[in-house]
Amino acid sequence: MIRLRVRVARGLFCVPYLLAALAALPGLVFAQVGGVDVDTVRAGRFDGGKMWTFEYAPADYFSETYGFDANEVWFERARMAALRIPGCSASFVSPNGLLATNHHCVRSRVSAVSRPGEGLLDNGFYATSLADERPIPDYYADQLIAIEDVTDEVYTAIDGVQDVGERERVRGDVFAGIQARLAERHASGSGSDSVWVQMMALYNGGRYSAYVFRRFTDIRLVMAVELEMGFFGGDPDNFTYPRYALDFAFLRAYGSDGRPYQTEHHFGWGVDGVEEGDVVFVIGNPGPTNRLNTVAQLEFLRDVQVPAQRAWLASRHRAMGAFREGHPAEAEALDIRNRMFSLSNSLKAAIGRLDALHSDLIMAKRRDAERALRQRIGEQAELSMQYGDLFDRMAAVQRQKGELAESYGAFFQLAHPQYGSQSMRRLVAAFRFAASRAGNAPQDSLADLRDAVLSIGDHPPDLEQRLLAERLADIERYLGTDHEITRAVLMDGTPVASAAALLAHSSLASSDDTRHAMEQGEPSPDDPGLVLIRALVPAYLEFRSAFARLLAEERELGSQLGRVRFDVYGRSVPPDATFSPRITDGVVMGYEYNGTLAPPYTTFYGVYDRAHAHAGKVDWALPERWRMPPTGLDLSTPLNFVSTADTYGGNSGSPAVTPNLALVGLNFDRNINGLSRDYVYLPEQGRNIMVDVRAVHASLDHVYDADRIVQELLTGRLLATETEADAIREKGEGRSRK
Repeated sequence: MIRLRVRVARGLFCVPYLLAALAALPGLVFAQVGGVDVDTVRAGRFDGGKMWTFEYAPADYFSETYGFDANEVWFERARMAALRIPGCSASFVSPNGLLATNHHCVRSRVSAVSRPGEGLLDNGFYATSLADERPIPDYYADQLIAIEDVTDEVYTAIDGVQDVGERERVRGDVFAGIQARLAERHASGSGSDSVWVQMMALYNGGRYSAYVFRRFTDIRLVMAVELEMGFFGGDPDNFTYPRYALDFAFLRAYGSDGRPYQTEHHFGWGVDGVEEGDVVFVIGNPGPTNRLNTVAQLEFLRDVQVPAQRAWLASRHRAMGAFREGHPAEAEALDIRNRMFSLSNSLKAAIGRLDALHSDLIMAKRRDAERALRQRIGEQAELSMQYGDLFDRMAAVQRQKGELAESYGAFFQLAHPQYGSQSMRRLVAAFRFAASRAGNAPQDSLADLRDAVLSIGDHPPDLEQRLLAERLADIERYLGTDHEITRAVLMDGTPVASAAALLAHSSLASSDDTRHAMEQGEPSPDDPGLVLIRALVPAYLEFRSAFARLLAEERELGSQLGRVRFDVYGRSVPPDATFSPRITDGVVMGYEYNGTLAPPYTTFYGVYDRAHAHAGKVDWALPERWRMPPTGLDLSTPLNFVSTADTYGGNSGSPAVTPNLALVGLNFDRNINGLSRDYVYLPEQGRNIMVDVRAVHASLDHVYDADRIVQELLTGRLLATETEADAIREKGEGRSRK
């Protein structure tokens, strides 16, 4: 029996949610086990998730389920206090533009603002004064200030246009007009550097919204913990729970006047935290999901796309790791460590997605959801006539994509700028330049193509050789050893030997050699780089063209499916995630796993248990100031906690708030069971993992001596220096508001 103690506020028992929670637990617990009677599996009410949009806010559901007034004002406060930053989410936590997010969201930016000899990534950073807050180059934060439903305007323009390419062109023209109109309307008085409008396709294009963002481009680093604390447990603990990571950082948004941005929209500092059974709302920007895909689309993902992604991620991580092991200093200078973190995170996620796609339970749920929608469409003659063949047409597109499976794997991420071979990118660009010149392209176009070739830089030689060898191995693996392309590119027998030979003898192997060759005229026709690329690029371009055509057709079919799904279900089913602002609800709750219980939250005691149990292991090493428990730090303070909230990649840094909009946690991960959320939301064991603000507060107070920030969080008062904050603390002031 499962018992839930659900409380919206201290002492308030929420009966409606208890009933809803019990109804959502059908007795089928997600696990990769056999024996599932697929004929009895039925889709659940929330299988499509709870990533609610603000334009279709679930006001009645929140109010009825959790016993508070989730009105329009409440949703506006929640939306305006949350922000989107590159790849992640954040939130205002003071009236002075102070932002809270995850450490891993700004990890590379911490390196970027480090001065020679500082090593802020390893040592941590705290600006003891406003003047010390460090501007982050090429960074921004977006605040969603307005939303306009433009569905009718878009469909009025594109309905009746039959050609797929023409529909995309007309749609693009309509988008541009809407963006220009709304940007002009909202531009004045923004208080930030700019306002911009993003067109958002919801339900795969079944609905369209225009999102108006206020963009802050003056973002400064205020505080970041050491990497060893922010990423405690490293890759082995990633996507696991219990966890013990202090994954937080603070930034500040400055206005166009160069001063800290003043805002009335910010979350309170919930230093009292939450307990098991409490409801939390997580507000952020989950990355794209595939919950509304057809079963045929999921089967293509299972059989072709995700396996290729998994293999590519594993091989590039392996290449980066080998280079870092052999050249540690050079790797650190190139930030290879952070790049490997990103690869390993994506790799684990890909493994989890592939496991989910092989789950009988999940696929049975998706088939039942598709059956139900087909039935609803068939019950209405008008819908059946217009949309009745969509599923069959989508399945036909997937079969055609499947016919390109070998090419998909061989050419996947062929020209990736960070994790791909630079010489391969250069050769592809050189081929395009040569083909355009042979076709008598205009001189200005040729000049641009030539610049594109010369702009491609170099990896270190050892790393470049490893990445090029991995690409050649991809071609051999997917096309086979007897394929004419494989025989042409493996000129020296193996991927490793062929990569070494090409880099040793091609005049296009490095940026300097390429510049010299292009200044002297065309390279020799026998240049090994040109031999390789003449065999490879025509097939690559043919594949890209064919696959792009199928993707365009798939998008149009998906849009029509989204349109009919909205006609049938309305806003009761949230759209797929699109890295756009969403709000999701959940309850703080542990779960059963591996024959034991995962607790609702962990404490600092666990940090020292893990550190000592894994003594000598770098992933659980502690930074200097943490090696002995800091004076005054209560080790029983909650550190990480979990809830059933529906989060995904992109939700990192998302604020977790109470019904009174007090910040109680920062979302930073999911557990292994939550990796299936790309395709279905299953709250039985899936959990999102958050840093508890009680741990953030305690570490600021007792470890980092960051009184300036503590005072601002508690009182909203902006203090210029740490000295000023210390004086206030000595007087016993500014410690009461929570």
